[in-house]
Amino acid sequence: MRHVIALDVGGTGMKAALVGDDGELLHRARRATGRERGPDAVVETILDFAAELRAYGLQRYGEAAAAVGIAVPGIVDEERGIAAYAANLGWRDVPLRALLTRRLGIPVALGHDVRTGGLAEGRIGAGKGADRFLFVPLGTGIAGAIGIDGRVEAGAHGFAGEIGHIVVRPSGTPCPCGQHGCLERYASASAVTEAWAAACGDPDADAADCAKAVASGDPNAVRVWQEAVDALADGLVTALTLLDPRTLIIGGGLAEAGEVLFQPLRDAVRQRVTFQKLPVIVPAALGDTAGCLGAGLLAQDLLDSTDLDPTDPTDPTDPPEVTA
Repeated sequence: MRHVIALDVGGTGMKAALVGDDGELLHRARRATGRERGPDAVVETILDFAAELRAYGLQRYGEAAAAVGIAVPGIVDEERGIAAYAANLGWRDVPLRALLTRRLGIPVALGHDVRTGGLAEGRIGAGKGADRFLFVPLGTGIAGAIGIDGRVEAGAHGFAGEIGHIVVRPSGTPCPCGQHGCLERYASASAVTEAWAAACGDPDADAADCAKAVASGDPNAVRVWQEAVDALADGLVTALTLLDPRTLIIGGGLAEAGEVLFQPLRDAVRQRVTFQKLPVIVPAALGDTAGCLGAGLLAQDLLDSTDLDPTDPTDPTDPPEVTA
C-alpha cells in the first residue's frame, strides 16, 4: 500500500501518521520533542522518529513510505527546505529537508505548521470547496493561512498570514515582535487567559474557564470576552479587506468555546464591514489532526508533482551535503 509519512512538530511534542493515498490515517504516533536537551537533540529526535515510522510502514504494508511531509513552527524557508528559526525549539537554519532525505532516502516536503494545518482545513476540512479561504487558529498566539485554489500562500519571504501582528490597538500592550497593540496581545487564547485570571483573581483560571463563565452570565467574564472579540473582529476585518476570502475558518483553543465565540464574533464582524463582502465564518473541523493531515498532503503533492528533477541540487530528492 502506497503511503507517506506525516510529521507535525510542536514546541513540546510531535504528532505523526502514516497516510494512505486516499487520505486515511493508517497509523498514528506521538513523541516528545526533547527540547529540554537542546536544539540538536530535537533534530535527532525528529530524524529517529521518522526512521521508526518508515520501518513500521515497511513491516506493516510491505513497502516503505514514498515521501515525507513535515510541518514545523517558526520561520520556514519552504523552497529551500530549511527551518530558519523557532524560538520554542531553539534552532536556526536547520536543513531539515536535506537531513530527512539523507536519513530516509525519499523525497521530503517541509512546511510551516499553521499554513500546513490551513492546507488540510482548506482541502478536506471546514474550507473544502472554497476557492479562497483564510484559516486563523487562536492559540498561544494568532497566525493565519491564506488559501488560494487548493494551495496556501507563503509570501515572498515566508511571512504571509501573520495577522496576529496587525495592530488593532495603537499605543496598546507591547508585543514581543517590537510593536504595540498587536491583535494576538488581545484575542489569543493566552491573552484571554491572562485577562480573565486578573479579572477573577484566580491565577490558575484560563480562557476555557472564561468561556464557561460567559455562558453562565458572569458580567466580568462577558466584559473580558467581548474585549477579545472586538479586537479579533477589528483584525479580521482588516484581513478580509485585503484578502477577500470566501470562507473564514477559526480554529485553535479559543474556538473550542463554540457559539460562545462564534455568535458574538459573527455579529462583530458584520457590524464592521461596509463595502466588503461578508465571508462565511465557520469553526475548524479537523482539530489537532490538521497539522498531520496537512503534512500528508504536502508529501502527496510532492509525489504528484511532474517537475521533480534528480539532477537539480535544490530538488528534495538530491539534497546538498549537510551535517546534523
